[in-house]
Amino acid sequence: MKTLNQSDKDYLLKTIRDIKDFPKPGIIFKDITTLLGDAKAYNFLMDHLADRYQNEDIDFIAGIESRGFIFGAALAAKIGGCFVPIRKPGKLPYTTISEKYSLEYGVDEVEIHIDAFKCTKENPKVLLIDDLIATGGTATAAVSLINKAGATCVEACFLLNLTFLQGDEEIKKTTPVYSVLELD
Repeated sequence: MKTLNQSDKDYLLKTIRDIKDFPKPGIIFKDITTLLGDAKAYNFLMDHLADRYQNEDIDFIAGIESRGFIFGAALAAKIGGCFVPIRKPGKLPYTTISEKYSLEYGVDEVEIHIDAFKCTKENPKVLLIDDLIATGGTATAAVSLINKAGATCVEACFLLNLTFLQGDEEIKKTTPVYSVLELD
C-alpha cells in the first residue's frame, strides 16, 4: 500500500499548528483545524488515503468521534464505501454494543450500533480512522468493538502518531497500523 515521501510529509506537517500548554501546561497540542482549513492540503491528504485504500476491498470505514468523522466520511465517499461512526456513550439512537477502556484515572467507553456492519458479505472488512494516536486506549477499544460487531478491522489509520507515547504498540497486536505522519 502507498505511503508518502518525506517531502509530502513535511508539506502536510507544515499545515498543522502547534498550540503550547493546551489543554494543560507542558502539552503541545497538534491543531489539525489549520490543515482542514487548507483546501489544497486537505484534498492532498484525502487523495493520498484514497490511493492507499482504493483497491483494498474495504467494505466500511469506521471513524472515532469526532475528528475521525471528518476523515472517515470523506474517505468513504471517495472510495465508494460506507461510513460508520464510533461514538461516546448515549450518542447513538439505536441499539448499541460498547467497549470500555482504561484511562490514566478511570474508565471510558465507546459504542457502535449493533447492526453497523450489516451487509450481504460475511465478515466485512473495516478500516478504522482517526486524527491522532496518543496512548491508544480509544483506538484499541474501537478495534475490539469492530471485531465484536462481526467485522474485521483490517487496519487502523491515523493522520498523526505521537510515537513517543507508544499508543500504536497495543493496537498492532490486533491489527496493522498506518500513520501518515509520525512525531517523536
